[in-house]
Order: sequence, then structure tokens, then C-alpha cells
Amino acid sequence: MVHSIWIEAVNAGDLTRLLTLVAEDVVFLTPGQAPLGREGFSSNFTNAHRQMRIGCTSELEEVVVVGEVAYTRSRDALSVTPPAGGKTAQFAGYRLTVYRKQRDGRWLLSRDVHTLSAVA
Repeated sequence: MVHSIWIEAVNAGDLTRLLTLVAEDVVFLTPGQAPLGREGFSSNFTNAHRQMRIGCTSELEEVVVVGEVAYTRSRDALSVTPPAGGKTAQFAGYRLTVYRKQRDGRWLLSRDVHTLSAVA
């Protein structure tokens, strides 16, 4: 399933693999930021992985498939640690991801929105 491959690639810092999982017209919605497409996502992802170690877990709570569109709802947790060590920041929240089935049968991430916020 695309969801588990996505989480593995995020944890590995594998941008190349992530980009094989997203549609050309993908849109990421993140609290406090303007919507991002492929280029903005790529830039943010690369910068984040250069500046910190990232660990993500995601528990699927709902999967719905209707024809050639599907969505998942998950509960996510993210830990962010400076590469030289130091205090790890924790974030948690929910994610809603929309997928579209391609003509070749692959499911690609089309839209993604999350509510991750700092854990006190």
C-alpha cells in the first residue's frame, strides 16, 4: 500500500522514492503555510532532512476506495532531532490523504493535509 511505502521513504529521507508516489499536480496543505506542489515539497523535505533526523509513525484509522479515488485517515507522530544530538521535538496529529488511480493501475498521492502540532 502506498501509505506504508510513503512512511518508510520519509524515515529513510528518500525523496526520489517519495516523488514516484505523488501525482504531478499534487497539493500538500500544512497548517500556517501556503499550499505546496512537488517543487515546494521537494525543497522543504530536502532542507528538513539536512537539518535534522526525522522519525515518523502513522497508524491508519480509515481507508475508503470509491472507483478511481481513495482516501486514508491516519494518526501520525513525528520526532525531530538535531543531527548533533540535543532535544527531540515531538509532533502529533491527524492526516487525510487523497489518492487517484492511474491508467497503469498505480495509486498516486494527489492531496494531503495534516494537523500535526507540537506535543507539550
